[in-house]
Amino acid sequence: MRIIILGVGNILLSDEGVGVRAIERFREEYRLPPEVEVIDGGTTGMEMLEDLACATHLIIVDAVRSRKAPATIVKIAGDDVPVFFKTKLSPHQVGLSDVLATLTLNDEQPGGVTVFGVEPVSLETGMALTPQVEALLPVLCGHIAAELALLGVRVQPATAEAA
Repeated sequence: MRIIILGVGNILLSDEGVGVRAIERFREEYRLPPEVEVIDGGTTGMEMLEDLACATHLIIVDAVRSRKAPATIVKIAGDDVPVFFKTKLSPHQVGLSDVLATLTLNDEQPGGVTVFGVEPVSLETGMALTPQVEALLPVLCGHIAAELALLGVRVQPATAEAA
């Protein structure tokens, strides 16, 4: 089993960086078993081919246009994931779409893909998330941990080390 948690986004455009910020927080808050790898995808594209090839499951965290209220978390999974890639929020999604298509052509696609998306409040230039989206980071981390549990992987809070 090889599960990848991929945070994508541009940290220079406030809430567009939520995927990267969420996986940073997740790494701080949880101890992960060796079968779970966390990757900061930033705004890269085809450079991730080798990293993502033949994963059992891919969990993507990103800013998305979901037509929901700002600072809303959405989960996209299964057959709905290709629909997500038809609506582009930013240039990195084009790269990620190309990566997943290439993996499929090479018969190296992930066994499953889940996207946790956050509707941004702002895409203005700035390295900080808006307070509304920042407040969602613990919730996003909980969703990632719950998805891992559904996949049969239990993660321990990092605070359990001190106990």
